[in-house]
Amino acid sequence: MLIKFETKSNRVKGLSFHPKRPWILASLHTGIIQLWDYRMGTLLDTYDEHEAPVRGIDFHSTQPLFVSGGDDYKIKVWNYKLRRCLFTLQGHSDYIRSVEFHSQQPWIVSASDDQNIRIWNWQSRQCIAVLPGHNHYVMSASFHPRDDLIVSASLDQTVRVWDISGLKKKSTQATPSAFSGPAGAAEELLKMSQLNQDLFGTGDAMVKYILEGHDRGVNWAAFHPTMQLIISAADDKQVKMWKINDVKAWEVDTLSGHVGNVSCALFHPKKDLIVSNSEDRTIRFYDVTKNTFVKSYRREQDRFWTLDVHPSQNLIAAGHDTGLIVFKLERERPSYDTFKNEVFFVKDKFLKRFDYKAQKEQTVAILRRSTPRPARSLVYNYHENYVLVTSDQDGGSYELFKVPKVSGTSSSSSSDVDICTQLKKGKAVAAIFTGLKKYAVLERSRKVYIKNITSDQTKEISLPTNIGAVEGIFPATSGRMLLRSEDKVHLYDFEQQTVIASITAANVKYVVWNGDNSRVALLSKHVIIVANSKLEPLCNVHETIRIKSGSFDENNVLLYTTLNHMKYCLESGDSGTIKTLDLPLYLVKVEGSKVHFIDREGNVGATEIDTIEYRFKSALVNGKISQIRNIIGQSQILGDSIIAYMQQKGYPQVAMKFVRDDNTKFGLALECGNIEAALQAAHKLDNKDCWARLGQEALRQGNLNIVEKCYQRTKDFERLSFLYLTTGGTNNLKKMLKIAKHREDVQSRFHNALFLGDVEHRIDVLREVGQYNLAYVTAITHGLDRIAQEIQPYLDANFQMPSLDFAPQLLVPPTPLCTETNWPLLNTSESVQFDAKGISGDDAEQVNKEDLSQWDDDGGIDSIGVSANGFMDGLDDLQDKQQQVSTPSELGTNSWETLEPFETGGIMDSDAAFPSDYDSTNSALLEPTPGRVFSEVWLENSQVPSDHISANSFATAMNILNKSTGIVNFAPLKPIFINMYMASRGSLSLTPSLPSLSLPMQKVTTLQQRDDDNDDADDERVAYCPIVSAPKISELNDKLKNGLKSVTSGRFEEALSTVREVLQAIVFAPLPNKKSDQDAKENIKVCVEYITALRLEIHRRKIHASEPVRSAELAAYFTKCKLNPTHTLLGLNNAMTINFKLENYLVAVAFATRLINLPNGTEKMVKDAKYVLSQKETRNTNKHELNYDERNPFVICNHSMTPIYSGSPKELCSYCQASYLPKYKDTLCVVCDLGKIGQSAPGLYSYLQQFKFAKHSE
Repeated sequence: MLIKFETKSNRVKGLSFHPKRPWILASLHTGIIQLWDYRMGTLLDTYDEHEAPVRGIDFHSTQPLFVSGGDDYKIKVWNYKLRRCLFTLQGHSDYIRSVEFHSQQPWIVSASDDQNIRIWNWQSRQCIAVLPGHNHYVMSASFHPRDDLIVSASLDQTVRVWDISGLKKKSTQATPSAFSGPAGAAEELLKMSQLNQDLFGTGDAMVKYILEGHDRGVNWAAFHPTMQLIISAADDKQVKMWKINDVKAWEVDTLSGHVGNVSCALFHPKKDLIVSNSEDRTIRFYDVTKNTFVKSYRREQDRFWTLDVHPSQNLIAAGHDTGLIVFKLERERPSYDTFKNEVFFVKDKFLKRFDYKAQKEQTVAILRRSTPRPARSLVYNYHENYVLVTSDQDGGSYELFKVPKVSGTSSSSSSDVDICTQLKKGKAVAAIFTGLKKYAVLERSRKVYIKNITSDQTKEISLPTNIGAVEGIFPATSGRMLLRSEDKVHLYDFEQQTVIASITAANVKYVVWNGDNSRVALLSKHVIIVANSKLEPLCNVHETIRIKSGSFDENNVLLYTTLNHMKYCLESGDSGTIKTLDLPLYLVKVEGSKVHFIDREGNVGATEIDTIEYRFKSALVNGKISQIRNIIGQSQILGDSIIAYMQQKGYPQVAMKFVRDDNTKFGLALECGNIEAALQAAHKLDNKDCWARLGQEALRQGNLNIVEKCYQRTKDFERLSFLYLTTGGTNNLKKMLKIAKHREDVQSRFHNALFLGDVEHRIDVLREVGQYNLAYVTAITHGLDRIAQEIQPYLDANFQMPSLDFAPQLLVPPTPLCTETNWPLLNTSESVQFDAKGISGDDAEQVNKEDLSQWDDDGGIDSIGVSANGFMDGLDDLQDKQQQVSTPSELGTNSWETLEPFETGGIMDSDAAFPSDYDSTNSALLEPTPGRVFSEVWLENSQVPSDHISANSFATAMNILNKSTGIVNFAPLKPIFINMYMASRGSLSLTPSLPSLSLPMQKVTTLQQRDDDNDDADDERVAYCPIVSAPKISELNDKLKNGLKSVTSGRFEEALSTVREVLQAIVFAPLPNKKSDQDAKENIKVCVEYITALRLEIHRRKIHASEPVRSAELAAYFTKCKLNPTHTLLGLNNAMTINFKLENYLVAVAFATRLINLPNGTEKMVKDAKYVLSQKETRNTNKHELNYDERNPFVICNHSMTPIYSGSPKELCSYCQASYLPKYKDTLCVVCDLGKIGQSAPGLYSYLQQFKFAKHSE
């Protein structure tokens, strides 16, 4: 049993599957109705108008309706599209147990505790029949799927079958009204008729059979969907099956097994099964044909109350105390395998073959299998005609069959085919063929064995331990197979007997190879990973719905199916939907636009798909221009999604050729920088926003003519004036001044006068707005005394000329010597070119010269807000100036249409060449090749990591450090990297309007050429290298001394941080000669010893109170570190004191002896040591045993902080050479936090000597 969906809620009393959509209704004991999408696992809606528990629920088969009945005596009809209740039917006087729609008539049948069954017409909203007869609660009532019958179950221990043919006949006859009197009399007669139905029932429905046999109340009864059978479930813990015909009904069999009240029982619509559930917390399955128990499912805590089966799919739903479950009995995925143009698959007990070319299905053989379980997988050996079939029987098993050779005349009938006998069988989770007569099996012990078909020879494959437990095996290329572990898939080579490649892919269920085995798709539940034959990932796709199958087409495009869609996946990672599926399909082969598949019934079919979208995307990504031409020439594909895709992938110029919408074309033209095309679209749109965006892009490209036109269209006078100022358009500024005056825009007048240097006009503006003081100051400042005298009478009484402590300068704009024109542009060939006329049918329009020669379309100045009366005559010179603007071809702008495309297209395939008659002298100008960046020169001239860091090539610097010193963790070096990079550049301030200029800090250095046979220099050359701010050995020595002072004063955390910083910085120290290399190595040893000692002491202090013996051991280890004499004395004194207090007298004596033999000991230290030695004769024991041997030399494992005695195996850090136990191999060093334990490295100085030119000096 496979659970597909499960919810947690209050007790579920009613369930109903939607006949077409993946929905299920659940009515709860709380009165709430829930609508679930069981495929997506989401709650779609809730309905809560019932005031009591809802026990009955049912979807209509064709209308967007469902009906519910509850303990509030109400039947409600709902519209799930409108998400509301349409109406309520009332008539029952007690709890309503079940409701159901009729499949053809507009009827609802309801059963109630008022001992009646009612039939309602939901169109007229009236009760049309009452069926009395039961003398206890009626627990269920349902229509027959075809006949005019109703079956009901009651606690009166009977099942009744009702004949409603009279009601159907009456409803189909159109009879005139029986009463045509006054309205009041008609209403009274209707009430009397309804009361008569309630008391005595109607003659339109009558009891046909009463089925007695249960000993206690019957909870459920239902018809078989196709056979004349009835199933009933009762409180006597039994399920009974009844058979009916036209004249009688009788009991067929009684099915036992439940130990509690049986709540519900139903026939499975697609299998010969009976499903029942009970308050004993079980669901049981019985075989209808054999009347035997098949299997059961049990929940430990929840009682089951209701069931429903899907009318067309293999799905069952059960409601229990805490929710519901939706499940199916077994896997429905067909087992199949493909070979060239054939597919072999299992259908029932037959092995079938389908030929794509002949479009013919043949029954190859009958598989006499030992298990009734459906096959989980099938693998076909086309060389020897063997078939491996695996199933889930007994936790996993396989069977090997010899298949008769297939002839072209094989019959499709099962009566004249050979029976395929079983050769071998065994227990296995998976099985695949690995050779002509060999196959591999994965047993439940997670071991892989190779077996021989012709003999009993078995060989276990030795798998690497680091791949973990193998959970699945899949076929691969010749001599290899795929192994699936928990989160990876590994490629195993039989010849090398090892894993040669791995890829991260969790829970892979299926593997699909393309035709030439160069691509593989790893399919898991929700993820697809596409890789090459070496398991190098190419792309991946994530889906929210389960992935079912996949298949590659001839272009290596993966087509795959989910539960309800067929989709595609490109190697670029793009994916999309091809079509919607009504039912899940399993892809077998893709041939062009035809996709072959197998459905869940084992039927082989084919469907046509539209491949244009993914073929176009694939060709565009791969730059296959010829394919793009063909696809576009043959199809009309350019919807919004394709346009957006081309724009996203960086081909807006291609998309622009085929877009007809002006708004979209405008956006694409701006994106690809085609100002002329954008101008055409802007004219058609004539939108202010479009003109503003066009002006911004034209300004970026330096197309001043179009910028001017855009500012005119948007009436952006301020920007227009500033444009004239920066380009030297003095005459146009004068016109703008006149326009501002006509517009009565004082601010614009003042600005234009300021730009022109027209002082008198500025004074006039200030006088007009009443700013006489400012006007007077302006006149006096510029020496206009006459005007100043005219203004003086209007000055304020207390006005005084401002006194300045500096010499002012007149603000007069310089006279432009030459006017600015459009920026010169270089024509470049398009990345992708097409003949727009041949593809889209429209000639590419050229920019009209007149469009650029006027202020506006009508050639006048009215469009910018100036009246034509009396003012246009004074601006003729402005029009004359604008009419002299050159066309785009004269200006050299990059108009795409003016270029002659290559015959092979703008982007050519890798094997394409220029045509023989191509004349390079007539080709478009190409962009000049930029000069070399200084950082590239640095990288070429040096292999020193610090030089690469200065050149901003962190990746190569890290690569050099990894190869030379074995550093694998670069996070601690990040501040050094950044500081070194920033120090290699200087910043030069320019004018205020420009950003600072970054300049390289470089020097001339000497590079030596090395001779392989002689260490002396053979040749020298001069080169540029960066000035590096790397720390020198002397500087690091000073920093190390400061760190050692912290050790003396007992600041161990501070000392540890300082010494480790020194150790990490040594790697960047200059190494001009061997002596500097030796000095660096000596410093590394000192740092390692101190870091080891400091880590021991810091850890000892943390555990001193809780673990005194371990504390004594760490103190003893500290004394073995090679430190300065002062620090060794401190360590010996500390170890001596700790062990003496622990009554480890012999160990304390050893430390005291070493302490006295060292010079410079303090008086107290010597006194304490002599006292310890004096106790040697009387106290010559050790109370605690320490992991410490004074006489046996050892080094400290820095990870476990335990001794590694002489002769024991150990591993060293690749950078600092710190010691570790072998079990810590391949982990990060805890001393330097940089290197990898167990990895060897030559050292930076030795590494640099292998290059022909080495850096000679700093």
